[in-house]
Amino acid sequence: ASHVPRPARRAAAAGGEAAAALVQLLLAATVAMNTSGIDLPGPGSKYRAGEMVDRTRARALAQQALAKQQPLEWFETLYREAASGTAVVPWADLIPNPHLVEWLDRHPNLAGSALDVGCGLGDNAEELARRGWRVTAFDISATAVAQAQARFADSPVEYGVGDLLRPPPAWAGHFDLVAETYTLQVLPAPIRGAAMASLRQLVRPGGTLLVIARGREADEPAGAMPWPLTRAELEQIATAELRLHSLEDFADNEDPPVRRLRATFVRAVAR
Repeated sequence: ASHVPRPARRAAAAGGEAAAALVQLLLAATVAMNTSGIDLPGPGSKYRAGEMVDRTRARALAQQALAKQQPLEWFETLYREAASGTAVVPWADLIPNPHLVEWLDRHPNLAGSALDVGCGLGDNAEELARRGWRVTAFDISATAVAQAQARFADSPVEYGVGDLLRPPPAWAGHFDLVAETYTLQVLPAPIRGAAMASLRQLVRPGGTLLVIARGREADEPAGAMPWPLTRAELEQIATAELRLHSLEDFADNEDPPVRRLRATFVRAVAR
């Protein structure tokens, strides 16, 4: 499957060359928005757990990957460098995401099969399993998956390496809960539409898609990675079959507070 957004996929049907040109322009624009504030990488701790986050190296790798039109390749590089102690994975808190935990606390009666998208080092997947979900968890980084398996050697979670843009056919319509936490916000805009399309396909009838991301207004700059999403972007996930159930817009407890969006979508049951 191609890493091409929906507008470019439609253009491809009319002319492949025009679609390729569009993707190049979109990727170039994303790179241009992220050229400021990039410092040379320096030594860092393996993963962060509560201290100030250094995103310098992660942003530099993301920029380099975009420039090569390989917007997903930097994740493995970052996790590999973090494992060797020369970089920091900004989102690796080594605890379950508090906004996921809060949502799960509010829905204690939900159960079944769950997919943790972009599982990283496994903390969210393990929290889901602890609450009784049958969990499949994947990440595009083989190093991240290996670290998760090593951290939770006796886990019931089924970990694996995978690409959200090319999920296994067997996953289509398979999961009662698809949990996406901070994954869309580290994907550049040109491929975000394709990622959203994949997320839609993974939810079974009656199931829920949960998306948690940074938020911004449409007239605010996207800034550097992580790229906050607008409410309109999240609302575009909804379709006639996968309906928007709730969209929360709130400031978290970080210092300073960060605007967050938390949306749930429910797939209709065929009658």
